[in-house]
Amino acid sequence: MRDGYDEHPMNPLPPVVWLLALPIIATELFFAMGQSGLIGGAQAAGWRLDALQKFAFSPQVMRAMVETGQYPPEQMMRILTYPFVNASVTQAIFVLVFLLALGKMVGEVFSGLAVAIVFFGATILGALVYAALPFTQIGLYGGYPGDYGLIGAFTWILWTRLGQENANQFRAFSLIGALMGIQLIFAMIFGARPDWIADIVGFVAGFVLSFFVAPGGMQRTLQRLRRR
Repeated sequence: MRDGYDEHPMNPLPPVVWLLALPIIATELFFAMGQSGLIGGAQAAGWRLDALQKFAFSPQVMRAMVETGQYPPEQMMRILTYPFVNASVTQAIFVLVFLLALGKMVGEVFSGLAVAIVFFGATILGALVYAALPFTQIGLYGGYPGDYGLIGAFTWILWTRLGQENANQFRAFSLIGALMGIQLIFAMIFGARPDWIADIVGFVAGFVLSFFVAPGGMQRTLQRLRRR
């Protein structure tokens, strides 16, 4: 290799990140074409609401399933489909920005399978904990819990590197601290929704899962436990 001659001028996104992003992009394009009148006619105006009703996660339904011991597949699938439907174009854009940016950074260290495990692990655990709290009534939609899982994985990467450099590892949590501060400000201005609980759980899930799915993560964890 001669002085970077064979290096790609732009570091492409890992394929798994595109696989996670494409359903969101395709859904929003579908809604946009419907709203512009290109497809669907008058019925297209209600497509987004229909999608939320079919694919969003309902904590009340989950609690009812646990109580009855019955788990219909069409309801259980919502725990995997809710991150791909959004209440607005604005929400979809923010979800995509976080997904593409964090997915790229995490995907440069983790394998594609590990990125998917982190995203869906955070998505599932975020929804389950959200549903386990009796006061949650609002449905869960949008990819923020999965995005926060990637933030947790990125935090783990920084935390590990700072530890190797014998630096202050708490600096790795500056990103999540800043995001929580922004959420607090928005909550004070516009009112708080309880779905932030799923985001925090997603972050914790992503951080913890990284110990197991990162390259050499489990081995490194066992070595630290033996030293203690």
